[in-house]
Order: sequence, then structure tokens, then C-alpha cells
Amino acid sequence: QVQLVESGGGLVQAGGSLRLSCAASGSIFSINRMGWYRQTPGKQRELVAVTSAGYTNYADSVKGRFAISGINAKNTFYLQMNSLKPEDTAVYFCYAYSGLSDYWGQGTQVTVSS
Repeated sequence: QVQLVESGGGLVQAGGSLRLSCAASGSIFSINRMGWYRQTPGKQRELVAVTSAGYTNYADSVKGRFAISGINAKNTFYLQMNSLKPEDTAVYFCYAYSGLSDYWGQGTQVTVSS
């Protein structure tokens, strides 16, 4: 079993930056995929960025602005968000996959004001 807890969300002005953290515990040795998703009310949860086999796939909407780091440690990884836009406002979820199961954090709210 893997447990994930996000932190670092908050309110920021457009153009600003935030860093989200995901703390993983449990059987973290089994994790082979990890990353971030986000969701707004009335919308399906969408990919932000996911790393697998050393490669990170970013959504087109965040490419060049967001970056994952810390993935080699597995116990803690980050999403650095720069040049934030109001449309980035969402609940952000960290994610991990063990080869058998998907794991999700409970989410952290990011609000970007104009």
C-alpha cells in the first residue's frame, strides 16, 4: 500500500509561482509512475504531468511553465508551477502507480487570481 499527501496549495496572483509537494509513504519501492492531475468543478480530472521510465509527459496547457522534480527519491516529489494563469485554478492531486494499483492524494486547492 502507498499513501500520498499533498501540500503547498493556496492563493496566488496571475504570473506568480507555487510549489506543490507530495509525500509518499508505505511500499514506495514499488512505485514506477508518479505525477500530478487536477480537477475543477464539473470537469473530469485531467493530466498535468506524469513521469515514467525517466520521461515526463506534460499537458500542452502547462508545458514550459510547470515542472516535476524529486522523482528519484520517490518519498517526496514536487510540482513547480510558474507563470500561473487563472485557468490553472483547480484542486491538484498527486498520483502514483505501483504496477498493481493506482494511488491518489486527497488534493490541494490552487487558486490563481486575475
